[in-house]
Amino acid sequence: MSKIQVKELTKIFGPNPQKALQLLQDGAGKDKILSETGMTVGVDRASFEVNEGEFFVIMGLSGSGKSTLIRLINRLIEPTAGEVLIDGENTLAMDKKALMTVRRKKLGMVFQRFALFPHRTILQNVEYGLEIQGVPKGEREEKARQAIESVGLNGYEEQKPHQLSGGMQQRVGLARALANETDILLMDEAFSALDPLIRKEMQDELLTLQEKLHKTVLFITHDLDEALKLGDRIAIMKAGKIVQIGSPEEILTEPANEYVSTFVKDVDRSKVLLASQVMKKPDVVALWKDGARVAIRKMVEKEISSIFVVDKEQRLKGLLTVEAALDAIREKRWGEEILIQDFSTASPDTPLHELIGIATTTKYPIAVVEDGKLKGIIVRVSILSGLTLGKKEE
Repeated sequence: MSKIQVKELTKIFGPNPQKALQLLQDGAGKDKILSETGMTVGVDRASFEVNEGEFFVIMGLSGSGKSTLIRLINRLIEPTAGEVLIDGENTLAMDKKALMTVRRKKLGMVFQRFALFPHRTILQNVEYGLEIQGVPKGEREEKARQAIESVGLNGYEEQKPHQLSGGMQQRVGLARALANETDILLMDEAFSALDPLIRKEMQDELLTLQEKLHKTVLFITHDLDEALKLGDRIAIMKAGKIVQIGSPEEILTEPANEYVSTFVKDVDRSKVLLASQVMKKPDVVALWKDGARVAIRKMVEKEISSIFVVDKEQRLKGLLTVEAALDAIREKRWGEEILIQDFSTASPDTPLHELIGIATTTKYPIAVVEDGKLKGIIVRVSILSGLTLGKKEE
């Protein structure tokens, strides 16, 4: 279900935006409108939807319109044209009172520059949104303390912002948004002012929180690596326009144009691709119920020296070598103790970079397992293909 729907959203900065809007609709580009009218197209007819619980990233370089776009969604900047629907309600048709209610109840905002009150304690900063909503003091303090705990700042409640590092201050900004218990988080370049190490920690923290809270997140960044790491889907902007929307894998393997191709050409694919995207179905598996002789016949047919063994529900029981199978026939025994358990496994969402070292040293394929069931295998060539080509071309 869509939490946010954006339809033909447009912003033109200048004294006569309707004139420039007509030129835009007639096919004139951003540069031509600027030269002919002196007006600037900030956002050019952007359309997209963000689903409930989705982490949606809008990515673009400076001047692409991404920060303007997020401010149009909560009407910190008034749009020139288009629609923004939050839970099906058009915010552009709301009066100031209704819009304020939506902002307080449904939209939490985390800014790049923290926007903390220097004279307030951390607890007072976090509870501020609840305070202006008229939430009783005891209740708002309890919610603020829970939010502070969720971002790992227990013990800092009575500190002032200047006593905290940049990363900790950004955690306060995030806690303030969480304390309001809104369904939607709008995050504008939230981590771009942080040092690289702290930035990575905040990204990991946000992903951990998202697993627990399942917020709908609209996240703005100029960093493609950050977009690929965080986003369920990514919208890439250029000159006010959205030029592609897709999953991280789609952005990497199916760039819509040369502009996107240039962005992704230097990306470390191993940090983006997952085990599920490079695994393959095993050529053959052995069913436990069929015994050693059938397993040997399958290995001979495929010219392999080991085979994964599963039960009839495809639950992985272990790995059988041809030597162990021959011993089992000679000794007339067929027990699970003959199966090797000392092989590497991964879940479907294991990042590829975590498997590269394993793949270079293991003598057996990596088993991709979900809920105990064998979903696929990864061999060295799968990883090399994923790194150089991507799943689509492989």
